[in-house]
Amino acid sequence: MGETVNVAEIFGKSVFNDAVMRERLPKSVYKRLKKTIVEGKELDPSIADSVAQAMKEWAVERGATHYTHWFQPLTGVTAEKHDSFISAPDASGKVMLEFSGKELVKGEPDASSFPSGGLRATFEARGYTAWDCTSPAFLKEDAAGVTLCIPTAFCSYTGEALDKKTPLLRSMQAIDQQALRILRLFGNTTSKKVTPSVGPEQEYFLVDREKYLQRKDLIYTGRTLFGAMPPKGQEMDDHYFGTIRERIGAYMNEVNKELWKLGVSAKTQHNEVAPAQHELAPIYSEANLAVDHNQMVMETLKKVAGRHGLTCLLHEKPFAGVNGSGKHNNWSITTDDGINMLNPGETPHENIQFLLVLACILKAVDVHADLLRQSAADVGNDHRLGANEAPPAIISIFLGEQLEDVIDQLCSTGEATHSKQGGKLMTGVATLPDLDKDATDRNRTSPFAFTGNKFEFRMVGSADSISSPNVVLNTIVAEAFKEAADQLEKAEDFELAVHDMIKDMLAAHKRIIFNGNGYSDEWVEEAAKRGLPNIRSMVDSIPALTTEKAVKLFEGFNVFTRAELESRAEIEYETYAKVINIEAKTMIDMAGKQFIPAVIKYTTQLAQSINAVAAACPTADFSVQTELLTESSDLLSETRVALAALVEIDEKARQMEEGRVQAVFYHDQVVPAMEALRAPIDKLEMIVDKELWPMPSYGDLIFEV
Repeated sequence: MGETVNVAEIFGKSVFNDAVMRERLPKSVYKRLKKTIVEGKELDPSIADSVAQAMKEWAVERGATHYTHWFQPLTGVTAEKHDSFISAPDASGKVMLEFSGKELVKGEPDASSFPSGGLRATFEARGYTAWDCTSPAFLKEDAAGVTLCIPTAFCSYTGEALDKKTPLLRSMQAIDQQALRILRLFGNTTSKKVTPSVGPEQEYFLVDREKYLQRKDLIYTGRTLFGAMPPKGQEMDDHYFGTIRERIGAYMNEVNKELWKLGVSAKTQHNEVAPAQHELAPIYSEANLAVDHNQMVMETLKKVAGRHGLTCLLHEKPFAGVNGSGKHNNWSITTDDGINMLNPGETPHENIQFLLVLACILKAVDVHADLLRQSAADVGNDHRLGANEAPPAIISIFLGEQLEDVIDQLCSTGEATHSKQGGKLMTGVATLPDLDKDATDRNRTSPFAFTGNKFEFRMVGSADSISSPNVVLNTIVAEAFKEAADQLEKAEDFELAVHDMIKDMLAAHKRIIFNGNGYSDEWVEEAAKRGLPNIRSMVDSIPALTTEKAVKLFEGFNVFTRAELESRAEIEYETYAKVINIEAKTMIDMAGKQFIPAVIKYTTQLAQSINAVAAACPTADFSVQTELLTESSDLLSETRVALAALVEIDEKARQMEEGRVQAVFYHDQVVPAMEALRAPIDKLEMIVDKELWPMPSYGDLIFEV
């Protein structure tokens, strides 16, 4: 049994949070820093030294020896460079522990060694990290000791954003400004700030580490490039919400403790649909903090797994034939005084402010469906979207019966007179209570679903940063709010104008609403009739970043410049090509050095066995052995041909100039060649003696954890 944990005592103990700042900072310094955090005002440089001193003392008391500017470059993961607190020794040889305001506020990592998409050349190395005081500093404890981590933005010497945080903060400013305009139109003069809130659910797989280390594909790519399905997969649905096994429970227990110390409100844990798949979900927090916390979650899931003899797989599709992993991005917008602008209330047909907000979101998603789809695009997601509990590649919105009925009333008659209510759910059992029923069901096949007081964007991949989708969501909704406010602020009769606007907007963008089965072939056909884009791959999605529509949107709100958008498109193309190249080379290595030798050994032994028995008993029936030998030899020959083809085509791809043409070639030519190599090897796995097969099977990996 594990030790008893008092969550209230350990929660946030490793965070330089508001309570710590209030206790340790001079009152005047605390007030000025708080003003910056709450109101988004510019940081007062004069208080930096006081904050740095208090932060250092707090960290050192808890064992910290180093500090780092913790940032999120365009690799999609976090980066850090550690510096100790010690100063140069004095004449007596003693050192002091120092940490200045300048060191707190600004760092200077090498900007040319991170992906920049041409914004920085190799000889243009200077870049800056800038303290983001809206996300609290925290302590990381690991084998390196205790390190004070200071969340920062990362930009180039010439000012371009080289990270995931800077555009997110810009987009949060944009939606704050435009949402306040909407609130003021409805007479709200008390709310001072509107913030997007996010709750990202995190799915992941756990496998035994010893087995993981026997598979080069998992080590190099995070997914299995070969593997036949075991006799049982997920078809019995017995793993979903099933009893958590002891080994996994011990792991989850430690993950929770680690995250609670970091102030991450890990709330929900359970087994997911696929064997060896699990989920962790936090409570909502402001978007900036949610992005930082999700990076901490992914890092903690991986770090703690090693302590339990496990490996955490965050790839979107580590195993073919079973569910992939996503990261459901639950998004809403709330005011500083507690108003959720996506709360429809008991009678949404009478809630005009909500209906305007809803209409604006429908418009935003319809107009910018390509950008929203692109924001969830990564290489791993190409294996996941469209099947196995993941949403399709077509962007649509699920609203549910209640809101769809209100919209139908508005579009058909010009006014809504009623809202469907949930009523009671009668259990039919005397000892069970009758339950209040929601006004609408849920839809797990929808990529963008309204779930009561938030939208759940289900497309995001499990290994991806949630920054990009939230940058897009914040900015496209800010644009829709701005266009609505620009018109309504000039209206002579606001009541009439807002009703007409809601009706017109809903009618114009109703095509984006779909409450049915997003997995069906019928929906693909229907979406095409409606003119909705069906962007099937990451490579196909990338051009959305640099359309004139996208440039106008992002430059209009100072979220991205054209150069920053073009750089990100270039990085996306390069990333796709590099990932597929690594996968192809790994397949070539495994096939040539492991699978083909194993099959040759098996067929040789089988042939020798046939010959030996034939010599001893010429009249024996060898038809089964001969058939196995023939089938294995044929598949071996197919493997050799497919391997040679992949080697040739991958070499051709690598000789191409980096960019869109190369990425498209990898998608259209190399990926099919990889699939052609996998097919015969997966068949051979079902024939060759398990003792001779060179690595753990799917069954070994997903059932023996």
